[in-house]
Order: sequence, then C-alpha cells, then structure tokens
Amino acid sequence: MLSLFIIMMLISMVMFILYLMLFYNNQSLEKQSAFECGFEPLSEMRTPFSLRFFILVILFLIFDIEISLLFPIISISMMTSSLFMKFSLLIFLSVLLIGLFHEWNEGAIDWVSM
Repeated sequence: MLSLFIIMMLISMVMFILYLMLFYNNQSLEKQSAFECGFEPLSEMRTPFSLRFFILVILFLIFDIEISLLFPIISISMMTSSLFMKFSLLIFLSVLLIGLFHEWNEGAIDWVSM
C-alpha cells in the first residue's frame, strides 16, 4: 500500500515538473480572463439580471418536474383498473392545472407585462 502511494506521488511530481517546464506564459489579460457565456469578459461582473428570466426558469422547473411525475402515474393507471389510481391521477392533474391558472392569473407567465 505504501509503495502504491509512493508511485502516485512520484507520478504527480513528474507531471507537475513537466507542466512547469513546458508552460507557455502569455501575458494577455483577455486570454487569462474567464469566458462568460456570451457576456463581455471585461465588463462589470455585477450587472443587473432581469427577474423575468429567473421567474420563467423556476416555473419551467416546477412544471417540468410535475410533468415528469405524470408519465409513471399514467403508465401505472393503464396497467391497473383501480378506481383509486384514476382518482389520484385526476387530483394530480387538477392540482397541476390550478397551479398553472394561478400563475397565469398572477401574471408570472405573461412575458410582456413584466
């Protein structure tokens, strides 16, 4: 076990020394800065972010998770002819639709009014 540790440390040291020997030092600030998904890399980092994108993403995640839960419920209800399963599917869909209509009524889905 100790010999394996020594071999790993030796390989790490050799790789680090090779990196230091082969490192090309470029002093360009633009090349050293991080690329930020289309934003200007030299601009101010704390620019205000639109709240509509955040609300839309949160609503998408909520309804996406609910839709992904809907597929197993439908497949199980097709296999069984239980009245309880059909009733639970109806309740799940009604809660989903009530949440959608509530968000629509609050104006969270209306893109223009935000």
